[in-house]
Amino acid sequence: MKLRHDLVYDAPPQAVFEMLADPVFRESVCTAMGVVSAQVTLERTGTGFTLTVDQEQRTDDLPSFARTFAGETTRAVQHEDWADTTGGTVHIEAPGKPTTVTGTVTLRPEGSGTREVVELEVKVKVPIVGGKLEKLMSEKIVAGLEAEQAVGTAYLKGS
Repeated sequence: MKLRHDLVYDAPPQAVFEMLADPVFRESVCTAMGVVSAQVTLERTGTGFTLTVDQEQRTDDLPSFARTFAGETTRAVQHEDWADTTGGTVHIEAPGKPTTVTGTVTLRPEGSGTREVVELEVKVKVPIVGGKLEKLMSEKIVAGLEAEQAVGTAYLKGS
């Protein structure tokens, strides 16, 4: 399943990049998402950065068939590799589960602000219910991106 989600910020691309490269910001997003636990590792690499967010997420908001698959909580490990300030690649895995999420994130100037474009492919290799699980995963990813945008808007305003 392909997923595209745009986030718009009232700040220039360099400021949005610096926000995304701030581990404190990434931890704040995890808190806003209500994760059970999260470990954020971020390393600046030249003009870019590498990021790993290893988090345990609640599944109590999922339908029972999905909780049977996921468990009471599920672990998601998000890797981002940014070559420079314009964008990078994203890979999300759920260790022990037949799921993969891969794609890109791009920062584009838009007027005096920035559009962050996230394009992902969500795959769940489970017979019969795989498509339903992909839809649920996509909804959880969008909810996480919406939390990121809310935290990011406050962050960029200095709140």
